[in-house]
Amino acid sequence: MTTTWTAPGTTAVAHADEPAVRVRGLVKRYAGRAVVDGLDLDVHRGEVFALLGPNGAGKTTTVEILEGLRRRDEGEVRVLGDDPVTGRRAWRDRIGVVGQSTGAGDALTVRETLDHFAVYHALAEDTDELIAAVGLTEAAGRRAATLSGGQRRRLEVALSMQGRPDLLFLDEPTTGLDPVARRQFWTVLERLRDGGTTILLTTHYLDEAAHLADRVGVIDAGRLVDVAPPDRMGGERRRRSTVRWREGDVVRTVVTTEPAATLRALLASAPRADLPDLTVTRPSLEEIYLELVGAAPAPADVSHTEDEGVLR
Repeated sequence: MTTTWTAPGTTAVAHADEPAVRVRGLVKRYAGRAVVDGLDLDVHRGEVFALLGPNGAGKTTTVEILEGLRRRDEGEVRVLGDDPVTGRRAWRDRIGVVGQSTGAGDALTVRETLDHFAVYHALAEDTDELIAAVGLTEAAGRRAATLSGGQRRRLEVALSMQGRPDLLFLDEPTTGLDPVARRQFWTVLERLRDGGTTILLTTHYLDEAAHLADRVGVIDAGRLVDVAPPDRMGGERRRRSTVRWREGDVVRTVVTTEPAATLRALLASAPRADLPDLTVTRPSLEEIYLELVGAAPAPADVSHTEDEGVLR
């Protein structure tokens, strides 16, 4: 049986237009160096927002400030309408956190672990419903020490959801999981999203962001350099297409924002049979991401032309 999670508070009319997360001018320094440097960010209610960036870009620091685990040096931060610095227990009950490392104990079973931590919440979710929601019904009687990596992460999500939070923070939740476990974990997050839970996750996996996120933000050197849905990330960069074909032993390419015009000119100049390996591609999310963080690979050793749709 499939369990659909319904997050409380998602139908509250008074907060319908208020972002779940609102950040303006966020600054955090260590030893005088700004690791978060004037960051602005909105996360809408009910969306999955993925924060991408290289190691050291400021992702984890930003998330820990939003969770109330670190104090900021400058800027305005509101999470579910409150400042995390002054958030009390009622506010903390409205957020769930899954960090980079698991925190569940080893000695208790899945059910015992959830029952144990339920007493810390003013209004705890039913244990059996939680277990079903994260797909651990068959493992409910197993000790946490015997669970696979993917199952441990599901247990972490169950623990984070136990207080019925409106907002869930996930910091690189699938790092170290095999591809099958990652896909299974995605299903859990999709159920939570479909139930109305707002999710902010950090990840190094571009396919994960493309699959799960309604919007993606790229952070580099403590600054947010772009925010967009995955298929529109990069703005004008995303509109560029690469037309590639082979002439003898030489691979030729044309980078253009008007691929149709380029193809017409190309096909008019040569029969289709004389254009082997003809392809038209747009940049992937990974390619756009690498450009945004200044880590794009060097171009291949090919004959290259850049135009606006007309062959030269």
